Amino acid sequence: MSGLYARESRSISSMAHLRFFPQAVVGGSGAYLTADDGRRLLDFSASWGAASLGHSHPAIREAVDRALSDQAGASYLSTANEPCVLLAEKLLSLVPERARGRVWFGHSGSDANETVARMVVAATGRPRILAFEGAYHGGTVGSMGISGHPAQQGTRAEGLTLVPYPNSYAAGSPEAAKDAALARLQQLFATELPPGEVAAFFIEPIQSDGGMLVPPDGFFKAVEALCRKHGILIVSDEVKVGLGRSGRFSAFEQSGIEPDIIVFGKGLGGGLPISAVVGPEAVMNHAVAFSLQTVHGNPICAAAALAVLQTIERNSLAENAEATGGVLRESLDRLAARHRLIGDVRGRGLALGVELVEDHTSRKPASRQTALTVYRAFQLGLVLYYVGVRSNVLELTPPLTLTQAEAREGVAILDQALEDVAAGRIDDAVLEDFAGW
Repeated sequence: MSGLYARESRSISSMAHLRFFPQAVVGGSGAYLTADDGRRLLDFSASWGAASLGHSHPAIREAVDRALSDQAGASYLSTANEPCVLLAEKLLSLVPERARGRVWFGHSGSDANETVARMVVAATGRPRILAFEGAYHGGTVGSMGISGHPAQQGTRAEGLTLVPYPNSYAAGSPEAAKDAALARLQQLFATELPPGEVAAFFIEPIQSDGGMLVPPDGFFKAVEALCRKHGILIVSDEVKVGLGRSGRFSAFEQSGIEPDIIVFGKGLGGGLPISAVVGPEAVMNHAVAFSLQTVHGNPICAAAALAVLQTIERNSLAENAEATGGVLRESLDRLAARHRLIGDVRGRGLALGVELVEDHTSRKPASRQTALTVYRAFQLGLVLYYVGVRSNVLELTPPLTLTQAEAREGVAILDQALEDVAAGRIDDAVLEDFAGW
């Protein structure tokens, strides 16, 4: 264990820790982090997608420097500030007409999703919320209350109903997964859940923390049709997979739908804390002083977020995510042909998942091997974590600036890590202090 990591353990609470190995960093540039022991680590997580442009990106540095050099206050609660107005105008120009009304700013995807959950119930007068099993919408009380991830099962809100997210690998085919999920939703509407009581359906265009699940073709179009029929608002949680990561600006675009409300976070600030909700005026202006914290609408973070959006457009980073993600996916598919631990490779753009199983017949989750793989990858110089309701899916969400050469480098390290785990070269004891999910 490094000196910095040990010092942290003596001074910082573990309540916010989700640790997989003893990582301690002192700097970073581009797709690489610098560990406190001087090692260079290729970052295939980007801090769970938050470092969307990588580390120390000049556009963010320059925007923050300008905003701090002539600081327009610290909040938008009691005054308009230019960085927030510019950012809101930019976001409104990037979303479909259905959601093009007003923008709310927060600190994270968690407070954004909590705000939406409260807001849709208040604005519609309907008390119920729909969300997916396996969904992770945040870590505040309200956002945990509308989440379906097993790690949050003790915090569910009274008005929440969960439906299965289609898992093509587990079901045997995309069509079987789609049919089963839609049948369950229709059954709920016909029996225990009157659709007229449902304010909104929180969807994930790709379910990241639940296992990087990609919806079957046509699934969300069918969901959209049901929601329109019953007047249910569609909320697209783009917090991890949006902003170019899937190969489109918003991941819902690949399903051909138009949500009513869109939630952005993580990568919006490029590493600084800011989130945004974009939605129709009738909902967004339903009440005054309804959801506020003192430094919401911080102009420094807003300036950084605008720089992120401009850089994504100017440098065609959604297109890079699609192209480099294609190279990464092909390389992972080749790994799957050689490593029996790999059961499935899935995802879109630079939001990819690799599911590890003990055998291809039972598809029993290889959770222990997954934890060992990310630990060994870290030892070899690659940072990635695992997700999934059974903790057996390697998650790859590198910076949108990742090059094809860096993609191949990371896969080569992962190849070695998988080989070492399969050969039993890594002692299970290394996991003792790292529970992960």
